[in-house]
Amino acid sequence: MTTMAVKPSVPVGGRVSKKKTSPGGIGRYLLVRFLLIFPTIFILVSMVFWLMRTTGDPITAAAGGRLGADQLAERIHAAGYDRPIFVQYIEYLGQVFTGNFGTTISTNRPVSEILVTYGTATAELVFYALLVAFIVGIPLGMVAAYWRDKAPDAFLRVFAILCYATPVFFAGLLLKLIFAVWLKVLPVSGRATTSSELEMGFLPNKTGIYTIDALQTGDPAVFRDVLSHAVLPALALGLLTAGVFLRLVRTNVIGTLGTDYVDAARSRGVNEFRLVSKHAYRPALIPIITVIGLQIALLLGGAVLTETTFEWKGLGFILIEFIKARDFVAVQGIVALLAVIVALSNFIVDIIAALIDPRVRY
Repeated sequence: MTTMAVKPSVPVGGRVSKKKTSPGGIGRYLLVRFLLIFPTIFILVSMVFWLMRTTGDPITAAAGGRLGADQLAERIHAAGYDRPIFVQYIEYLGQVFTGNFGTTISTNRPVSEILVTYGTATAELVFYALLVAFIVGIPLGMVAAYWRDKAPDAFLRVFAILCYATPVFFAGLLLKLIFAVWLKVLPVSGRATTSSELEMGFLPNKTGIYTIDALQTGDPAVFRDVLSHAVLPALALGLLTAGVFLRLVRTNVIGTLGTDYVDAARSRGVNEFRLVSKHAYRPALIPIITVIGLQIALLLGGAVLTETTFEWKGLGFILIEFIKARDFVAVQGIVALLAVIVALSNFIVDIIAALIDPRVRY
């Protein structure tokens, strides 16, 4: 008995039908990540509010020892801090989500004005620190991968550990001692000299970002002065993240060097240096992109000590001043802004990672 082979049915026109697949899912992924921003900010802002209020109302904390009982009660009533704490909490949330962070107790200035004035300085410092981290961490990570398990690799791994483990204020003091005191090649503190700040102060469209404002003056001496003041703070803060980038690049380049397509290139006679710099370099950058959001949070935390060490008048510097003055309204506003920045930066990093690596969309 003969058996007849059953041929698969072919639609008219000779085309084999294919199951329609859904899109890459990037829209759904980004929507979920975007919606997660709001509970993240809500939780962080709420935690800051309740932690600050465990010490009492802000008026008593800031001026309790300098005012009489009647004056203190009058100011507490005028500010509304004698109302139920839950009512104050709901009102504070409403203010925060409309961009109103209140008025500082110690200086009687709008907190939003403080955030704009000092936030530009912190943004500039974090940008320079990230630049240092990229310039130092990525090339040295490739060098460590190229000389893996040899003396240069061992030295660079120790260097990465030291960068990450050294307290940022100690690194700042050491850099000041070497470059400002001993060698006298860089300024010891501040964002610019007084003359440069005066020249930038007359600009009609000043941004508060000294690099941009120095370029607007058209004076090369002002620009050099601003950059020279940024070198040591950026190094102290940037080396903290450079150690993380170095180890990430080294690990991922070594892993990529063991893949099939790199083995195929090696069998064609491609030398090891070219394999590291051309074939294994770009795939190793994807993990760095995914952790940039976490590193921004680390840099913002480190900026508090860096700005204090170098008298760099940013959010970290003014935050310490408000903590000393027990101005908890200002502290709440600054910490809330930092929470928003971290949440938004993580969302932006998620977008970039999803566009570069489709695997993160699922």
